[in-house]
Amino acid sequence: MTQARQLPPVLQNLALPVISSPMFTVSYPELVLAQCKAGIVGSFPALNARQPELLDEWLTRMRDDLDAYRAAHPDAIVGPLAVNQIAHTSNVRLMQDVETCVRHRVPIFITSLRAPVREIVDAVHSYGGIIFHDVINLRHAEKALEAGVDGLILVAAGAGGHAGTLSPMALVGEVRRRFDGPIALSGAIATGDAILAAQAMGADFAYIGTRFIASQEANASAEYKQALVKAGASDIIYSNLFSGVHGNYVRESIERVGLDPDNLKDGDKSKMSFADGRSKAKAWKDIWGAGQGVAQIHDVPATAEIVARLAQEYRAARQRLAALP
Repeated sequence: MTQARQLPPVLQNLALPVISSPMFTVSYPELVLAQCKAGIVGSFPALNARQPELLDEWLTRMRDDLDAYRAAHPDAIVGPLAVNQIAHTSNVRLMQDVETCVRHRVPIFITSLRAPVREIVDAVHSYGGIIFHDVINLRHAEKALEAGVDGLILVAAGAGGHAGTLSPMALVGEVRRRFDGPIALSGAIATGDAILAAQAMGADFAYIGTRFIASQEANASAEYKQALVKAGASDIIYSNLFSGVHGNYVRESIERVGLDPDNLKDGDKSKMSFADGRSKAKAWKDIWGAGQGVAQIHDVPATAEIVARLAQEYRAARQRLAALP
């Protein structure tokens, strides 16, 4: 029997093998706290705190809230906190935000767009923190590993946000031949069955975003949430128009701004900027990102109920497979 991989201590005691995806304008403290209290990794982009000082306030607030929750519920599984840092040249706040997170000893960093520099890696490792990096192909994975990251997030076809085009089965298999450390898989994962499937392919964790947009705590409009409830997988449009990098978006939101989802122009990657704390040009602020997992979303419950449902489905899937001849 193959020996199980040794995961970092911070990821060894979760209620479910799930890392939440940090979502621009959606993952605010209310959602993150609900995810952690449900026993999974809660995350948010540092740039969601519109001023650097607000990031410090958020981290203090969340630490105090989770400490109080642990004290009141000593037997509860409380998930760790992760903060996403955009390692892009236009993100003028990057090092300041990193310093704030290091000062708060944030246990998990999630870096994206470019592999983190050694200065960031060393700062996080100085107190025992770990870094996961978003990748869409093997070349990006190898660059991230050379930079010294501890884990990889494989963003496969069908994922929300800036997604890749590779099948999850192909991407996990290719990366696993070169890396035996912790891997999270992203791409249309919205059920407990899909979480187990990610593990069966060789990932350690499911990386879930879209399912949590359709939650009571998410900082998204009622129209956005209902669009996810109504949408099917074919209603997700893959385009680079809105940020310069290919991503997945809800057809309805594209139509609402007067564009034809089936005839979108190419975007300009050189104009991609995080200088104002946004991932998209202001002209596209009403374009809604989502992955193909919308097909499995039919309601907008509380985050705790979503995680409980995922856990029930996950256990049922394991039992069903164990009973196969």
